[in-house]
Amino acid sequence: MHAIRQRSAGAFTLVEILIVVVILGILAAIVVPQFTSASEETRANAVKMDLHRIRQQIEIYKSQHDDPPTVDGFVNQMTLSSDANGDTAAIGTDGYPFGPYLATLPFNPYTKTNDVVDISEDVGSSAWAYDETDGTFVANSDEEHREW
Repeated sequence: MHAIRQRSAGAFTLVEILIVVVILGILAAIVVPQFTSASEETRANAVKMDLHRIRQQIEIYKSQHDDPPTVDGFVNQMTLSSDANGDTAAIGTDGYPFGPYLATLPFNPYTKTNDVVDISEDVGSSAWAYDETDGTFVANSDEEHREW
């Protein structure tokens, strides 16, 4: 008689392993695009929230100083204490009762920077673009000057 090989109870055949790999590949193809979409939505929502908060603080600054913050001094004017003229000083300095309006200027998740440039300039990789004449404040993103 011929010797019959018995299959070991704990081993898988090559075909079984290939079937599992194919099934995992199909599942990954279905799930990965959903995570990519969720990541983009998260980034967009973060920028929308930051824009809303910054725009609110610009309005408060304007109401307390009768002028909007300037492009060149934007970060200091928004993150330090200031006097009625808009001159800035360290937080808690006597005679500088206004602000700070933001603890820090948030990083833009599209550019991974947090600087502000004049909206009329080429924004390049800057995070935010600002027009001090009309108060327009927008985010730099994959779409140039995406505004929400």
